[in-house]
Parts: sequence; structure tokens; C-alpha cells
Amino acid sequence: MNVQTLTKNTFHEAVAHGVTLVDFYAPWCGPCKMQGPIVEQLAEETKQLATMAKVNTDQELDIADEFGIKSMPTLLFFKDGYLVDRLVGLQGKETLKRKIAEVAALGTSC
Repeated sequence: MNVQTLTKNTFHEAVAHGVTLVDFYAPWCGPCKMQGPIVEQLAEETKQLATMAKVNTDQELDIADEFGIKSMPTLLFFKDGYLVDRLVGLQGKETLKRKIAEVAALGTSC
């Protein structure tokens, strides 16, 4: 699997370097079940540009609270440890690819 599962113990280290897309989901969430395979595809297609990760909000409430996750799926984009953007709701692959490219193009001091 190319998508890392993050926990409160691994989250901040995982997003500290480069571009990371984090998919906040819940196992019971219908749109999340559709978003997951899209993120999996992106992990393979963008592996040189970005890291894909996911957080189960049912198991990691602390992380969800830290970032104000109220709806799912929520996709957070990090660059070198800084949260630079978020998308809420089911997103298509091309939309996410464009957003990853935008985040990757940002300067290092976000």
C-alpha cells in the first residue's frame, strides 16, 4: 500500500518534509469509501511529488480536533510541516493532482 496510515504518534513527523496530502476519513462514511481509491491511485501517480496519507477520525480524534475536521472526507495539504490548504467533500483525481502541483510549487517558507 502506498498510502501511509497516520496516528497521533506519527502524524507530525510524517508531514514535516515535502508535500503531503492527508485524507481524513471514517470507515462508515460513504463518500470516504469513494475517496480512498482515488487517493490510492494518486499515491502511485504522484510518488515523486507528494506523499499520500490517511487518518481514521474514529480512531484519532485528537488529530481530527487539532485540525478542526467537521466533515468527511477532508483532505489537508501540507508543505514542509505547514498546513497550506484543505478541501472538504469528495474530490476528483484531476482536482487533487492540480492541488498537489500548486502546493509543490509553493516556496519553502509557507
